Amino acid sequence: MTTGRIHSWDLSTGVDGPGTRFVLFTSGCPLRCLYCANPDTWHMRDGRGTTVDEVMAEIDKYRAFITAAGGGVTLTGGEPLLQSAFTEEVLRRCKEAGLHTALDTSGFLGVRATDELLAHTDLVLLDIKSFDLATYRKLTGGELTPTLNFATRLDRLGVPMWIRYVLVPGWTDDLERVDALARFVAGLGTAERVDVLPFHRLGAPKYEALGIPFPLRDNPVPGPGLIEDVRARFRAHGVAAY
Repeated sequence: MTTGRIHSWDLSTGVDGPGTRFVLFTSGCPLRCLYCANPDTWHMRDGRGTTVDEVMAEIDKYRAFITAAGGGVTLTGGEPLLQSAFTEEVLRRCKEAGLHTALDTSGFLGVRATDELLAHTDLVLLDIKSFDLATYRKLTGGELTPTLNFATRLDRLGVPMWIRYVLVPGWTDDLERVDALARFVAGLGTAERVDVLPFHRLGAPKYEALGIPFPLRDNPVPGPGLIEDVRARFRAHGVAAY
């Protein structure tokens, strides 16, 4: 019986894939993004153990609703590929149930996603957090190359992608770097869109509750003009941006 550790689940509309989604938050993440809004998902030990059967029983309660709303199931985290066997089994069972499936990942652990796992995935929400190697390392504690390799692999396999780009003033707002990322995304045949997500500080209370500092507590949030400028850069390369 396949088991995993999860933080929680929720229902959402519009931000975790098409339609109304059942969103499963897995526990554990190898990155430490400075703007992370969910530091309570960093450690697997802090999650609760569950089986795939238990997850599917919960999803089944909402199956008719999410199907009627044109939605499906999204696995996020944390980082779902940290528990790749569990993630693969949930995705497989959802596909067998006729549900649209989405995987929200940084791509840092893309090598853990088997071709079978991706065959059960209708959409990958791929977070490309910076297109500059040094900035990516400072911002996340990880390396950018695995994510780019994963993106090209998804394209080769024909897996649809929505690219996610968090816009953080002083970190990811360099327009030349945005142009470089836009050129990369434009070369991915299965990349359907880019979602430019404005940095926010809504997770600050979680850091306080955990007794750890929020590194970007005093960082400004992007204004509407900057957000639109970045979206325009993607659109200039023929990439749909929202």
